[in-house]
Amino acid sequence: MAVPLAYNLRSARARWASSLVAVAGIAGTVGVFVAMLALARGFKATVVSTGLPQNAIVQRAGSDSEMTSALLIDAVRVIEDAPQVARRGTEPLVSPEVVVIAALPLQTTGGDANVQMRGVSPRALDVRTNVRMVRGRFFEPGLYEIVVGRHAVTAYAGLDLGARVRIGPGTWTVVGLFDAGGSAFDSEIWADADVLNVNYQRPPGVFQSVTARLSSAQEFEAFDAALRADPRLQVQAEREPAYYESQSRIVTTLITVLGGIVALVMGLGAVLGALNTMYSAVAERAREIAVLRSLGFGRGSIVLSFLVESLVISLVGGLLGCLLVLPVNGITTGTINWQTFSHLSFAFRITPDLLLLGVVFALLMGLLGGLPPAIRAARANVAVTLRAL
Repeated sequence: MAVPLAYNLRSARARWASSLVAVAGIAGTVGVFVAMLALARGFKATVVSTGLPQNAIVQRAGSDSEMTSALLIDAVRVIEDAPQVARRGTEPLVSPEVVVIAALPLQTTGGDANVQMRGVSPRALDVRTNVRMVRGRFFEPGLYEIVVGRHAVTAYAGLDLGARVRIGPGTWTVVGLFDAGGSAFDSEIWADADVLNVNYQRPPGVFQSVTARLSSAQEFEAFDAALRADPRLQVQAEREPAYYESQSRIVTTLITVLGGIVALVMGLGAVLGALNTMYSAVAERAREIAVLRSLGFGRGSIVLSFLVESLVISLVGGLLGCLLVLPVNGITTGTINWQTFSHLSFAFRITPDLLLLGVVFALLMGLLGGLPPAIRAARANVAVTLRAL
């Protein structure tokens, strides 16, 4: 027969000090574990949400990012003529783009950080429907004007609406602020592609990527096949979500691995704390265990009893850790995107599955911390212990 659960709860309450230490250790570990996963999840969600299913990004064949690509204006014209490209009237919804990295001072420290500056066409807002102007206006083609993402405004100094800022050799006027729905574009500065080329003394008619809005997401295979079959082109096309998912992989993996290492070290400490708590409980309850055995409770019941007690403690710690980490959800932070070498702002993203994973991690620590003491308790010599009463 099984030991009543009420007995385990009373035992844990009677040793509240040691139980509290174990709960605190597990709560801290779970909090860090969930926070690091939320950090990785937030970074990936920010980058991946940049791409739209109906959009395709075209780069030079063999390029792994926009920074290593180059396309001439002749290739842009061929891409614009693809039958799968959506049109507004007779105008193809295609945006040839230039990407440069500029140094601007951070609001928080004053030190320079890399900001991604994107040269786009006037059709950019029609191609990227997840971007909308919220203040001011879009830049005028041919002028040294820029529009700034909502995260870039708060991350960098001197980008307020109407401000004049020196980027590269030129001085630019901030004429508008845009909202990209929490995507990576929110950390960028946009300007006219031709003007940006002139500013950085690049030859005219050279771009690094072309973003095309297709008639439908299902047209991508035909679009890709048409570009590959054209002998005038040496390009590769990707769906935008797939491209940006690949751009998030390095940093997401790095955060997850580092977070896993930190959680593992802290988890080891929490397991040792649980072991200490449960071994102390075994030592203090040797007579109780002997009495339970003499009343007919088998060794399996004793093992189960101590495991239940350890799991209850770890469950409380896991739930507490999840509650403690909830306030960080939505907090914006920033890091370098190692694919583009530019600063990217993103928010912690705590989801129900991460909280569930934190609770499971807590129960695993409770299992590892409770099983050895439970086995020791079951192996106690009942006769010797009873004679000592």
